Amino acid sequence: MNLFEDRIKYLRDELNRHNYNYYVLNSPTISDREFDEMMHELEELEKSNPQFYDPLSPTQRVGSDISQSFKQVRHERPMMSLSNSYSIGEVQDFLRRAKDGLDGEPIEIVGEMKYDGTSISLTYENGRLVRAVTRGDGVQGDDVTANVVTIKSIPLQLPVGNYPAKFEVRGEILLSWENFERINKEREFNEEPLFANPRNAASGTLKLQNSAEVARRGLDAYFYFVLADELPYDNHFQNMEAVRAWGFKVARMTILPSIDAVKDFIDYWDKERKNLPVATDGLVFKLNSTRQWQSLGATAKSPRWAIAYKFMPERQETRLRYVSFEVGRTGVITPVANLEPVQLSGTVVKRASLHNEDVIRSLDIHDGDMVYVEKGGEIIPKIVGVDVKQRKAGSRPVEFVKNCPRCGAELVRADGEAAWVCPNKDHCPPQIAGKIEHYVGRKMMNIDGIGEEVALTLYENGLVRDVADLYDLTADRLMTLPHFQKKAASRLINGIRASKEVPFERVLFALSIPYVGETTAKTLARSTHDIDTLMGMNEMELALIPDIGDKIAHSIVEYFANADNVGIVERLRAAGVQMAVSGDLLATMGTKLAGKKIVISGVFKQHSREEYKDIIERNGGKNVGSISKATSFVLAGDNMGPSKHEKAQQLGVPIIGEEEFLEMIK
Repeated sequence: MNLFEDRIKYLRDELNRHNYNYYVLNSPTISDREFDEMMHELEELEKSNPQFYDPLSPTQRVGSDISQSFKQVRHERPMMSLSNSYSIGEVQDFLRRAKDGLDGEPIEIVGEMKYDGTSISLTYENGRLVRAVTRGDGVQGDDVTANVVTIKSIPLQLPVGNYPAKFEVRGEILLSWENFERINKEREFNEEPLFANPRNAASGTLKLQNSAEVARRGLDAYFYFVLADELPYDNHFQNMEAVRAWGFKVARMTILPSIDAVKDFIDYWDKERKNLPVATDGLVFKLNSTRQWQSLGATAKSPRWAIAYKFMPERQETRLRYVSFEVGRTGVITPVANLEPVQLSGTVVKRASLHNEDVIRSLDIHDGDMVYVEKGGEIIPKIVGVDVKQRKAGSRPVEFVKNCPRCGAELVRADGEAAWVCPNKDHCPPQIAGKIEHYVGRKMMNIDGIGEEVALTLYENGLVRDVADLYDLTADRLMTLPHFQKKAASRLINGIRASKEVPFERVLFALSIPYVGETTAKTLARSTHDIDTLMGMNEMELALIPDIGDKIAHSIVEYFANADNVGIVERLRAAGVQMAVSGDLLATMGTKLAGKKIVISGVFKQHSREEYKDIIERNGGKNVGSISKATSFVLAGDNMGPSKHEKAQQLGVPIIGEEEFLEMIK
């Protein structure tokens, strides 16, 4: 080795060790600054010495923004699912069957946490991660190695140790409650569908084509199973303790000597799991002896030596303190139940949405009621019932407000709609601040440095009355605001300047036209090409655009009929914001797939899945996620999903290969 290679190896070993201390042991031994300095040095050395590139270097954990498709890999040993149980009696039945299958031989039980994530299998050779594969259908799964490398609690290169030359560990990829709620707040702000629970969020993240985004989301991993031709011990507990010593996070597990100990284990974790930083949906009970595993074998779907125990959905009772009414960006008034704090699914819950007036009436909720709250993995806790027996005499039903709680305007409710709305769109402070916050969002104009609080501060201090005012801001004016430093002001001004290059379709999304979300904005931009054409269209013309319809068409015409909105558009145009589709994009647009609904499945050679989605949209087609009778055809690559292939054949939906598709749009 030369001097540079020695130093690179040293830095990689040290950074891997510190990653382990921080993400697995939760016991860092150096400061963040010291860690960053070592990482920066390694980055510079790798850049100047590309011959020492290693895809498992700590510098690669940030991921890549290069789009990549997943190939399917067959599991060396099938990934089976566990049978479920829901009572101590069913667990007893499982243990009785196991004993009978072993001719009465004594058994030892291991109880462990069942984390609520997405299953993963990691293969190591000579201590080095070589492959990460999802469960898939149990026989084969997706190779997601590039994304798994970004998970900092997963060791990429094990230190020298007593582990098999080749082994496989299985576990769960998951998100902490903290990261789950952070991601959903971002998605809510960007008007993206919320993840229902951490499991869905982890699964969706692991399948992203952009590993840099995977790294940003902060996945974690816990492991519960190890396979190899020769394992260190003849029992599960000691083998998993060995896995822990090799550098992995291992599921919490305990040896349980009796059925009473099993019951105590269930009772303890049914309560204590609420304090865990990650989601759990039950426990797993396994026989400890691996020799007994071989004797008992498995059914077609599940092993006979293990069973899952599922917890009941979590519910807590607490008192309603009062109901507040909050004003959203579009003027919708949302009632929120403010509660006495209660621990639920790992977090302290103080508030729960009541959604609308109809929900309040259906619950028959009164002031000061004791209410039942459930979370069960949902990001927004919900009230599912009222304990009428504890209702105080003389308490009054909760009444929905008649006027906007912020500006006093009389609320309106459209026929057939559940929501009450404040009509004072141009002068209601939270609506204006909400439009500013929406405009700067990541999927809109991507101006960093403005959140809800800053948007309201800018409005209340008279610096920004509408989104066009953003382009009149200067660093000096921003620094007149309390707590605004020079660095933050410069970053914000740079973001505003960069937003002038944002494509027209995202500008349309940013304008807060009611019912015009990300997909609709893209459709409008690619159908009209510029803002002047869009503003000049009537409702009938707009409704003829695919997927627009009467409701959206009416909303667009109404928006541009407002002189204030037109004035904002003209000021944005004068500031340099893009108000037309770029010439480069126009040159690649066509109508060859107009009106067609297309499903993409499989792995492709010439373009990534994301690139094919863009090609379909540029040619007037629509990407859909599932196959139905309305599907025009399936664009199929290698390893098309068997369930999609079967459904397409059942419904008579054509399946078109990559070459045929490219010829079609040529």
